[in-house]
Amino acid sequence: MKDRTHALLFRNLQEVFGEGDAVRRRAAIKELYTEDCVIYTPKEAVLGHDALDKFSGELRATHPHFVYTPHSKPQALHNAGRIAWGSGPRGDAPEYTGWDVIIVRNGQIAALYVFLDAESS
Repeated sequence: MKDRTHALLFRNLQEVFGEGDAVRRRAAIKELYTEDCVIYTPKEAVLGHDALDKFSGELRATHPHFVYTPHSKPQALHNAGRIAWGSGPRGDAPEYTGWDVIIVRNGQIAALYVFLDAESS
């Protein structure tokens, strides 16, 4: 379970939120997420594959040249996992950072909690 949780964390960053190709992103969502998944962001809750596909595609369109880079080793605990990450142009300091926390059910992400770090002043 630990290895699968780690893989889900990494693949979600790259293949869902970091993927610019809509077809590949949709295939990853189908593989990585349960059909009844829920994604909790600071602004809203997103329910199901269609809503996640729309949300992640729209987010990607706002910064198509950004990459998601892990900033910590993934951690797994029972059916949950977490990873710190940053996002920004490749090779530059991240423009924003956060944590992903997932709940895994039957080898797929059933829930994703996205915590954004406060911007420094």
